[in-house]
Amino acid sequence: MADTVTREQLQEALRERHTPEVQERLDHARIAVAGLGGLGSHVASALARIGVGHLHLIDYDVVDITNLNRQQYTARHLGRYKTDALADALKEINPYLDIYTDCVKVTEDNLVSLFDRETIICEAFDRPQAKAMLANGILAHFPGKYLVAASGMAGYGSSNAVITRKAGKHFYLCGDGISDPESGYGLMAPRVMLCAAHQANMIVRLILGEEEA
Repeated sequence: MADTVTREQLQEALRERHTPEVQERLDHARIAVAGLGGLGSHVASALARIGVGHLHLIDYDVVDITNLNRQQYTARHLGRYKTDALADALKEINPYLDIYTDCVKVTEDNLVSLFDRETIICEAFDRPQAKAMLANGILAHFPGKYLVAASGMAGYGSSNAVITRKAGKHFYLCGDGISDPESGYGLMAPRVMLCAAHQANMIVRLILGEEEA
């Protein structure tokens, strides 16, 4: 793939779209995405497309057929670790991105070592307990880092209910904060992707020095 487009061609196209000043800040940004499901896979894809230079992808799961209804994977990825599958997909977008992966479950014991290099962390877990563990750990150990989390994106409710709000000095929460998956009202691609877009856009704003939600 890299032999069909040069780094210089991609960079020139991005600079033309974003201006050289903006693109330079995107190039140097270091973002961690924890959880590569419906939220994280789309967040990472959006950041890759605008040329965010350094992406740290973290997940321990494999791609399952039940993921295809809302996640950034295709049938050819089935059975592969999400870290490997997504890294390959992002390299097809931009072969020159600095992508590194950790195929591990985030725990209280490894949290500090996993997130010590990035300035912005995206929480994209499914389970409330994992979300709370990550949020509490980042806020306790890395109060100077930015955390962009999500809560409430199930079903097919109004798009206007999904918002981004500032929940703390360096803590942002995207979603409606209410809707949980239930029978007949599960996680569906449009609303999950909408929430992921909120997260990705907030991350871009933080990269560019905009701290208001």
